[in-house]
Amino acid sequence: MTAYKSISWIAAIAWMAVIFYLSHQPGSASSDLSSGIVAALLDLMDRVAPGLNFDVESFHTFVRKNAHFIAYFLLSLLSLNAWRSSGFRGLKQFALGFGMCVLFAVTDEIHQLFIDGRSGEAGDVLIDSAGAGLGVAVYATAEKVWSLRKKKKNGKERKKTE
Repeated sequence: MTAYKSISWIAAIAWMAVIFYLSHQPGSASSDLSSGIVAALLDLMDRVAPGLNFDVESFHTFVRKNAHFIAYFLLSLLSLNAWRSSGFRGLKQFALGFGMCVLFAVTDEIHQLFIDGRSGEAGDVLIDSAGAGLGVAVYATAEKVWSLRKKKKNGKERKKTE
C-alpha cells in the first residue's frame, strides 16, 4: 500500500470518526455546541450588518442542518479520493464514494436512536446525501477540469518538440 493511499483512507476514516463522535454526544451537549456556534455567527453578523433581525430558533436549525450537509460534503471528497487512490476511476469511484457516504449517514442516524436526547431522522439522511452528492459533483468537475488542462498542456508540449 502506498503512503498516499494509506493517508487517503486514514483521512476518510478519521473524518467518519469525527462525525461519529459528534453524533455520540447526548442531545444537551450537541445543542450546547451548536448554540455556541450560532451565538458566534449572530455576533459576527451583528458586527457586519448591525440591526438585522433574525429568528434565532430558525437560524439555529439552519446551522444544524448545514452542519450535516457540510460534514458529508467533506466526507464525500475524502472518500472519493480514497477510492481513487485504490485504483477506482469514473462511475465506479463515484458510486462507491457516494454509496459509502449514504450508508454511513443511515448507520449514523440509527446510532443516534440509542443516544440520550437524540433521534434518528430520515430527513438528516437526505441532507447528508445531498451534501455527499454535491461533493461528488464538485470532485467530478474538478477531475474533468484537471484532465482537460493536462491534455491541453501535453498538446502544447508535443507541438514544441515537433
